[in-house]
Amino acid sequence: MQTTNKVTRAVRLAMAFGALSAGMLTSAAVSAQEEEAKSDNTVERIEVTGSRILREGAIAPSPVTVISGEDLINTGAMNIGEVLNKLPALATTFSLANSGRFIGTAGISLLDLRGMGTDRTLVLVDGKRHVASSPGTSSVDTNTIPSTWIDRVEIITGGASAVYGADAVTGVVNFILKKNITGMNVGAIKGFAENSSYQNEKYTFSYGQDFAEGRGNAALSLEYNAQNSLNAVDNPWTATSYAAFPYALATGQARPADKVNDEAFPDRITLPNAGYYVISNQGTVWDPFTGDILGLFNSDSSMRDVYSGPLADANFCASPGCDYINLRQYTEVQPKFERVNYNFKVNYDVTEDLNAYFEAKYSKTEGENIGQPFFRFFTGANLIQRDNAFLDPGVAAIMDERGLPFIGVNKMFNDIGRRLEENTRETTRFVAGIQGNISEDWTMDLSVVHGVSEIERVNGANVIMANYAAAIDAVFDGNGNIVCRSEAARADGCVAANIMGDGAISQQAIDYVTTTSIGTSEIEQTVFSATFSNSAIYEMPAGMVGFAGGVEYRDETSVTIEDPFAKTGATFFNALGETDGGYDVTEGFFELSVPLLADVFLIDTLVFDTAVRYADYSTIGDATSWKLGLDWTINSELRARFTVSEAIRAPNIDELFSGQSQSFARVRDVCKVSELALLAPEGRAVRQANCAALGVPADFNSNYDSATLETLVGGNPGLLPEESQSITAGIVYQPEWIDGFSFTADYWEIDIEDTISGIGFQTILDRCVDSPTGINNQFCALITRDPATSQITLLKGFALNIARSLNSGVDFEFGYDFDALGGRFNTSFIGTYLIEAKDYPFQDEPDNNTDYQGVLGDETWQGSLSIDYTYGAWSVDWNTRFINGVELYDPTQLATNPNPSNEMRYGSYFITDAAVGYNFENGLGLKLGVDNLFNRKLPGTSQGNGAGSAIYDNIGRFGYVQATYKF
Repeated sequence: MQTTNKVTRAVRLAMAFGALSAGMLTSAAVSAQEEEAKSDNTVERIEVTGSRILREGAIAPSPVTVISGEDLINTGAMNIGEVLNKLPALATTFSLANSGRFIGTAGISLLDLRGMGTDRTLVLVDGKRHVASSPGTSSVDTNTIPSTWIDRVEIITGGASAVYGADAVTGVVNFILKKNITGMNVGAIKGFAENSSYQNEKYTFSYGQDFAEGRGNAALSLEYNAQNSLNAVDNPWTATSYAAFPYALATGQARPADKVNDEAFPDRITLPNAGYYVISNQGTVWDPFTGDILGLFNSDSSMRDVYSGPLADANFCASPGCDYINLRQYTEVQPKFERVNYNFKVNYDVTEDLNAYFEAKYSKTEGENIGQPFFRFFTGANLIQRDNAFLDPGVAAIMDERGLPFIGVNKMFNDIGRRLEENTRETTRFVAGIQGNISEDWTMDLSVVHGVSEIERVNGANVIMANYAAAIDAVFDGNGNIVCRSEAARADGCVAANIMGDGAISQQAIDYVTTTSIGTSEIEQTVFSATFSNSAIYEMPAGMVGFAGGVEYRDETSVTIEDPFAKTGATFFNALGETDGGYDVTEGFFELSVPLLADVFLIDTLVFDTAVRYADYSTIGDATSWKLGLDWTINSELRARFTVSEAIRAPNIDELFSGQSQSFARVRDVCKVSELALLAPEGRAVRQANCAALGVPADFNSNYDSATLETLVGGNPGLLPEESQSITAGIVYQPEWIDGFSFTADYWEIDIEDTISGIGFQTILDRCVDSPTGINNQFCALITRDPATSQITLLKGFALNIARSLNSGVDFEFGYDFDALGGRFNTSFIGTYLIEAKDYPFQDEPDNNTDYQGVLGDETWQGSLSIDYTYGAWSVDWNTRFINGVELYDPTQLATNPNPSNEMRYGSYFITDAAVGYNFENGLGLKLGVDNLFNRKLPGTSQGNGAGSAIYDNIGRFGYVQATYKF
């Protein structure tokens, strides 16, 4: 039996748990909901992330962080992923700043809950799957989601796989779009950096209208945003080149013998205005026989001495005056990026109880990554012969003096052009379905989702190695013309290339030695789902039992085709394997919410929640996920919640089916007699027995270890699913004696076993023959030996289910809304304390682990304080983020070397964004904002574009102007 008081509490508690972060609902909205509840004694039942059962007042059984759509777009950031990545729960694994770290990822923005992997974070739109944006994975690029239509984003940690399916081992990020859109909304934003020429812009248009006397609603949105690239040397924060030198060399003093492990006397000291002097854009000449540096080419191919200055080691020198190269000239800290989104949606009440809906989208994003040019560095494949036709007489004289038949050239080929990667992603997605009431108590949602992502990766300035080798071997022909020495190369169109001096090479030679490589990918997803829900299926003494259940069928495919020429390995670009694979999965699931007790001592209500999902994969077979939870309302002010769950992540297409690529490696064959002799008797007996079982004779002692062995790397169809166990326990407190105040704290723990992980080739060998259970293990299966000689002929470097990851922490949120200074203050603080972030390379060795807690990328403390003030039509927004100081070396590294560098850590980091706005009565709104208001610099030598360091701002003070118009 519900009472008005309980309904009101439901609303108040909902606001406590779900609206405390930067997207907090206003107190006016809370009051309005409370008044409505009091007036009609009802609360709208809605679905919240973490449950498919429609709940009163949006009370979720699991901790959920809610961000409003308005707060996502009211910043100087260009896309919603950049804003979400500022939340403590999300790592900056793939933000725009660091998206160019890998091939094919420039311009992508992926979400990574708890920093445990983008593949383990499930991204949904309105509770439904979305086609991936990264080939072979399930990772969704947030750039494809229409920002103007986002009502809110709900983030849940752990325990979601039973409700939503695989890939949710660390949690779910659910983008909930507005359903009915009316009127027109136009927006424009333009931003400029103070420190550099970096700027960005964004334009949005949305229009929606009811039709058929309000039974239907149709809407259209268009979005465009872009930013220009920012090179490291164009920002004073990232322009300086650094190099590390031994302590004695850097300080001019010997390190005391008793201080070698003292952090005050580090092994190496990093100095500014330093870098390589043994390589240059002009070309640095070296003696192939002694390794001595002979000189530096001038632009006319003559040579001068290299000045290494008073402080130099074998490769690096530091100013004043040394001829070092600043490699940061080839580093981007922000990529060139452009995005356009078109979205259409319509829904229509076919009856009073059933609503049909349809959505369509087209998104195109273009990201560009400009990296280092082609380079040659101390390699015998880059030699200039004594009779080279471009050789300067002065250089030839030096060669004759030293008796050199050839010289080597270390060179960054800036004159050929920096290697350019352009990624174009086109995403289309369609959603159709029908939802509503099928009886007084039962609701349903039947839908089909189909999405396709098409990706083109263009790599420019890719050097053809054979052409390059032929072109630099230039000689005079009988007519005094400079030609390529090889007649076969000349017949193939070879153009002689002068690489001695920056800009000495001709355009014709550049065209001959370079090519443009194009790779394409297509990802396709089709999902059929049917969900049925009844929030009052059965009445118990303590209340109504809620139920949700349904079925889902999902088909995923991913195909990647590499450039036919580049994949042969004939170019400087990595020879990548192709992927052609897919899978389908059929799933059935149910969820129950059972009220156990109500209105007893210390228990207002006690509700038991459970969910189970059974899945049948075409790749891994059966898999089951489950969740148990307790939701305990102690009184009108205090609530506690607990969940325990087991989730799975099926191997993705890339992990299963990526093409096998040839590579090479050097390893020690640990079955040799000489290797066995190094072991203690007990370990030797195990290894000898295993080697014998592999067919290796007892006297085997070949010397082939020095050879480079063939290897294969690629997908592993034999992978098993990852399994995770998650625990959450938290409280919600909203005291009645402080109106507008609320507090939540939730402990979370995520333990992932059978983690899919790569492994080194030497470790594969060691693990195979040192296994106490014999040779029937996954490591020995990756090794092929010649039956006649017992020598290793092939090693396979496939990923295996061998690792474990364990992360835990506490999330806490405060919110306090109050009237003051004639206006309204809305304040919130969201923070995370990371207790542990352990990585186990082998899950069966619990003592062999590294705890990355407090190391860059796994910060111990993070927090975000937001203060919003409204006074009539005026608004003032203030947000300060805090990141605790971090270590730059993990405990395992420090165990073997406690003081590797003078730069061991970054200090605590605060950064503040602020904005002021005014809304006119005619619908026009203006806002002036400044991100990084106090121009907080990057810590240490960071460029803010690494996997972990992207958490720091590398742009500097950034101002923007925003204008909106609504009617």
